[in-house]
Amino acid sequence: MRVLHTSDWHLGRALYGRRRDTEFEKFLSWMLDVVVRERVDVLLVSGDVFDTSAPGLRAQALYYDFLRHLVGTPCRHVVITAGNHDSAAWLSAPGGLLKSLGIHVVGSVGDVPGDDVLVLECDDGALIVCAVPYLRERDVRVSEAGESVEDKGRKYAEGVRQRYEAVAAATAARRGELSEDVPVIAMGHLFASGGKTVDGDGVRELYVGTLSQVSASVFGANFDYVALGHLHVPQKVGGSEMIRYSGSPLAMGFGEAGQQKSVCLVDFEGRKAHVRLIGVPVFQRMARVSGDWVQIFGCLEGLLAAGESVWVEVVYEGQEVVGDLKERVEGVVQGSCVEVLRIRNNRVADSVMARLHESETLDSLDAYEVFDRLLAKRGYDSDQSELLRGTYRELVNALRERDGE
Repeated sequence: MRVLHTSDWHLGRALYGRRRDTEFEKFLSWMLDVVVRERVDVLLVSGDVFDTSAPGLRAQALYYDFLRHLVGTPCRHVVITAGNHDSAAWLSAPGGLLKSLGIHVVGSVGDVPGDDVLVLECDDGALIVCAVPYLRERDVRVSEAGESVEDKGRKYAEGVRQRYEAVAAATAARRGELSEDVPVIAMGHLFASGGKTVDGDGVRELYVGTLSQVSASVFGANFDYVALGHLHVPQKVGGSEMIRYSGSPLAMGFGEAGQQKSVCLVDFEGRKAHVRLIGVPVFQRMARVSGDWVQIFGCLEGLLAAGESVWVEVVYEGQEVVGDLKERVEGVVQGSCVEVLRIRNNRVADSVMARLHESETLDSLDAYEVFDRLLAKRGYDSDQSELLRGTYRELVNALRERDGE
């Protein structure tokens, strides 16, 4: 039995105004080749198929073309769960049609835990998959007046634990009907405690410093492999070979530039899982260049000499105030295959925090950077600032959940 675990495609995502449809198309074509070459029986996609709850036509076309081309390959089943960026209703809408093709889409949790349990029949036996999508707060807890951020975080984590316990119990019953040798996989889209994040991945800002993280202990011994999504860095959870984030297949921001992306190939011998990582090729090179002007100039010259297409973020960290940084950078790369998508002048930002430098636009800052600028301008002390940041993250998360993101 061979399973391929992937997640966090974020189809439709742009990077500072640059569309990435060509990269996504190349990735999906590459993954289709992997499915055929490795003779994959089951494909698991653990959430965040799309980058927004209302994906554009091109993103939809990429998704459905990929699923269409899977039909007729060795892959007998596909299980797709919704992530926090996906619209559960939108993703589930064609579920009946897709199921007839062996494609199981789970957008939201079932009324009872057993609804999340799928028994998949393959040529070499059966596999049980607990297809748990992203669990929103309303799925696992009841809000109460006067709750603190800490209370909400603890209750959410406890609700997630109870859900997985209930799913595990339902799974045990299904396994008892089949055979004790049938492997069981749990899927999830969540932030496991101790998970690695990187700057600019959109996950770090929401969760770091909060209690809305889930301990690996929620996944009991009943699960033989846990296929997670949400964090973009490929990693084990709690040092376990069997609890893994596949990570995003593409670098979603410059903080991920240079990171080796991968998918997880899982072979089962009975209930024993053996995991092998398959590296994803780089379809668009990205680089973050930082330092003082001499260092930045040297790095840009090196990229120019390489002669390949590369998207670049420039981060100036020198002591000297350089007011014409944008002009200098553009002068170096003009007419080349090196394209600078973003320039961050940290020296100017530190000295003039309250206003935007001429080399920046509001579009170049994310919601958290704008909020940090506001905090600095108001002059709050460190304790007040941290409390306000936590509350702000809570608010942003609530708004995204409301909008199905």
